[in-house]
Amino acid sequence: MTARLLDGRALARQVRSEVAQQAATLAQRGVVPGLAVILAGDDGASAIYVKNKEKAAAEVGIAGQVLRFPATVSAAELSACIARLNADPAVHGILVQLPLPSSIAPAEARALLEQVDPRKDVDGFHPANLGRLAAGDPGLVACTPAGCMRLLAEAGVHLAGCHAVVIGRSTIVGRPMALLLLGADATVTICHSRTTDLAAHVRRADVVVAAVGRARLVRGDWIKPGAAVIDVGMNRDADGRLCGDVHFDEALAVAGALTPVPGGVGPMTIACLLENVCRAAAQLHPATSAASIHSLWPAEDR
Repeated sequence: MTARLLDGRALARQVRSEVAQQAATLAQRGVVPGLAVILAGDDGASAIYVKNKEKAAAEVGIAGQVLRFPATVSAAELSACIARLNADPAVHGILVQLPLPSSIAPAEARALLEQVDPRKDVDGFHPANLGRLAAGDPGLVACTPAGCMRLLAEAGVHLAGCHAVVIGRSTIVGRPMALLLLGADATVTICHSRTTDLAAHVRRADVVVAAVGRARLVRGDWIKPGAAVIDVGMNRDADGRLCGDVHFDEALAVAGALTPVPGGVGPMTIACLLENVCRAAAQLHPATSAASIHSLWPAEDR
């Protein structure tokens, strides 16, 4: 058996095309979706990631702005910036790029993320949006888990009644991923660093989502033949090569469907971020877009 590779780049192009149509429809009604990104410090990877987001936003008709701060920025300065963006009617999405500089204490960083208006939280990290997801209510969903669900749908994976194993319990990927799978009627097991006999849990899974940040942790003989495997990991091995949390070559011979690294989940994260910006813009301007908002997204996403 050779797994079907799930092309995240191709699906992301499709999603971005849909987002461009959504943005154009909103613009016709006088609403130009706006995204503001706060970038603090001099982390090279963050700078590249933000540049990619800025470019992608412009390509689909989203007005993007990047507010840059030095590594010496204080939490008070960032808080004041977020307050201004919360009050700005032209800004529909606010993204605080992580990691923040070491000058910002963890408790301060958490407070800054929670200060973002939940209606503009296009990352889907705010406790209010996580709570809505847990309750099964509509809200802005974390981009990477949303992208994983689109990849599973594209692969034709029938989630109702299947056994899904999520490796990782972060509030950014693992927990929202588990909630989305549960909402699709899967039976979900969350595994983490304290899980005993991880391999045994994975071997029973029809769907595996690996999001733990350990290079090639999941081996081929852990995978149930024909299972769908979504690799969220982005790591460097001992030779400096980019790899995921799944041993790709081994999994390729066993899985039914498999995401590559790179080219799998990564492109979908940015595509779903852009979709969240348009969704937030429509929801923040109900008088302008209420009549047509339901035509902008598939029925299952309304």
